[in-house]
Amino acid sequence: MRELVVLGTASQVPTRQRNHNGYFLRWDGAGLLFDPGEGTQRQMLYAGVSAASITCIGITHFHGDHCLGLPGVLARLNLDRVAHPVDVCFPAADSDYFERLSQVVPRYRDPGLRSHPIPDDGPVPLPDAPFRLEAVALSHRVATFGYRLAEPDGRRMLPEKLAAHGISGPDIGRLQRAGELRLPGGRVLTLDEVSTVRRGQRFAFVMDTRMCSGVEELAQDADMLVIESTFLDADAVLAHDFGHLTAAEAARVAEAAGVRTLVLTHFSQRYPDLDGHRAEASKYFHGDLVVAEDLMRVPVPTRR
Repeated sequence: MRELVVLGTASQVPTRQRNHNGYFLRWDGAGLLFDPGEGTQRQMLYAGVSAASITCIGITHFHGDHCLGLPGVLARLNLDRVAHPVDVCFPAADSDYFERLSQVVPRYRDPGLRSHPIPDDGPVPLPDAPFRLEAVALSHRVATFGYRLAEPDGRRMLPEKLAAHGISGPDIGRLQRAGELRLPGGRVLTLDEVSTVRRGQRFAFVMDTRMCSGVEELAQDADMLVIESTFLDADAVLAHDFGHLTAAEAARVAEAAGVRTLVLTHFSQRYPDLDGHRAEASKYFHGDLVVAEDLMRVPVPTRR
């Protein structure tokens, strides 16, 4: 199963309808919890997300609405005696905030946390992950990184080409493993001749930032882009001054990047009604548009 579980969508302060940030990505056997804001543990209960399903926690930056739920989540890992290590990624420049938050409660020690302070753009080494996780710097008022999950490319066998060369049964497996197969008569058939690249899926997570090259890099060719859209274009100057995006900016970058499913979130309390966000984004983005609501589940699009 690959799906996004939206735990909270509020920017800065919660409202009666929106909890602080929190996003849980189910990716086959992995579970990535992004930006656990205050109240995340309770939202997990409502959404049916167990602590045991968390394998990685990604924090974009240390403003409270993106990290104050971390102590509660760590306490729950302890309480439930989660039996696997949990990777935690965060900006290295503010490692002291992570230390303070993680020491509010007794450390999750058995088997414990694996900390990954991020100093700069690049891959985050997750030893057990079946995908590549990359961090890219964004432009906010404090050190901030967005995340991009990329599944390795595979190959799709082409039945008609296999049949044309008389390849079937165990020979298909041998060809896949070795990359080539010797045919009767001595000719060597390569895997490229009877298959095509099956592009791995990509997921991108972009929180508090004004428009910058990092946003464009993270969004490129994403099957799903979860992105902040704190303001509307009428408040574009305010958005830039405080290091945020508008719904229109998010939609334009998603359209240019070839995003398939765009998930808008992180809404300012000044917008109790989000019809404006949908209308504004729809002008520029023509894929699957989702205006996130708390406890919503959004499936990752199937492979092309």
